[in-house]
Amino acid sequence: MGDEPGREAAEPAEEGAGEFSPAYSNYVLGVLFAVYVINFIDRQVLSVFIGPIKAEFGVSDTVMGLLVGFAFALFYTIAGIPIARWADRGTRRTIIALGLTVWSAMTVASGLARSFTQLAMARVLVGVGEAAGSPPSHSIISDLFPKEKRATALGIYAWGIYVGSAIAYLGGGYLRQNFDWRTAFIVLGIPGLLLALVVRFTVREPPRGYADAVASPAANATFDETLRHLLGCRAWVNLVIGASILSITGYGVLMWGYEFFGRVHGMSPFDIGKWMALVVGLGGSLGTYLGGRLVDRLGARDPAWQMRLPAIVTLIGLPLAFAFLLAGSSSVALACFFPFYLLSNMYVPALHALNQNLSKLRMRATAAAIMLFIINIVGAGAGPLVVGVLNDLYATRFGDEAIRYSLLTISSTGVLGAFFFYLSSRTLQEDLLRAEE
Repeated sequence: MGDEPGREAAEPAEEGAGEFSPAYSNYVLGVLFAVYVINFIDRQVLSVFIGPIKAEFGVSDTVMGLLVGFAFALFYTIAGIPIARWADRGTRRTIIALGLTVWSAMTVASGLARSFTQLAMARVLVGVGEAAGSPPSHSIISDLFPKEKRATALGIYAWGIYVGSAIAYLGGGYLRQNFDWRTAFIVLGIPGLLLALVVRFTVREPPRGYADAVASPAANATFDETLRHLLGCRAWVNLVIGASILSITGYGVLMWGYEFFGRVHGMSPFDIGKWMALVVGLGGSLGTYLGGRLVDRLGARDPAWQMRLPAIVTLIGLPLAFAFLLAGSSSVALACFFPFYLLSNMYVPALHALNQNLSKLRMRATAAAIMLFIINIVGAGAGPLVVGVLNDLYATRFGDEAIRYSLLTISSTGVLGAFFFYLSSRTLQEDLLRAEE
């Protein structure tokens, strides 16, 4: 690996790995981004077909909230911990390729389901497969990009959420208007099976600690050691609490936003898909890109700004959320939805970068899984379910507009999220120094 200080003691790469040039590191980031795009296409397409699936199987909004929420998130988070432990000592690119194969196959199987139970089981297995995606990806990216570029790199990776959701909305909207929901699952599930081959045969495994030019410990940190280390970081605890609160709104809007524009504003399926794709795809990507660049730049001057910035922009976005949800016309709602969604996603790069920077080398994949376990149980699991339950509760008074007030209820929790981000900023520098010891 050359004569750089500390590099000679680093964990050896797989045979033939050699040096990792900036161009190759960017290539790996691009491949992992594509995997994350597929992840969210397969995850998000279900939200486009809530109405048709609900009608076919005769279930309530609460049951659909369970299907798009906990049916996926519970097993996604449970499987995430042992898979991340495997990733902290195994070959991460192979784990990602296997997971991608499983969740893509189960997305195709969702389109073949003949009962609600079969569909729910397929979605559970989609969650299990997707648990092998982000933790090892975060770990690889952190080994390829140094700390001063890590938030930007992880922010680019996080674009997969928004690009994947945009493709799901746009393609799903077209398929809903012209075909049926089963066709959509089959068509959108197939590309992941091909991408799994690209991951397995073109991505090389970097040594742990490569970008930091430090030696990787010979022994892995145990799960208990990792958990004790993270819980001992007050900045990490407040960061994850704040992000979990905001994820309730984030996943609630992602999973029910399509239905909101259909029920409240009477838009056609393809029109909703086009506008949701634009707002989520472009707005979310811009938000994470700007968030990553600003966090890297401001954090170099004062680490506390890595959390102060997300706190400020979250508060600025709240009035736009209320305007988006209470607007009387679809044009006003969409005009307010775009800046709200951009601002509400600027915290994402700081979340992922600090989760890696506050952990140690041999615990990074496990740290990512622990963080994702908490946030996905609260956000991806409870967020859509809470909206579904509130829809049914508010329906007696508001009818189809109940969804407007359900989303308004969960959006108001953003104040708490910003408060916990501020608390995280107060001890961030101390905890980052502790992680480097």
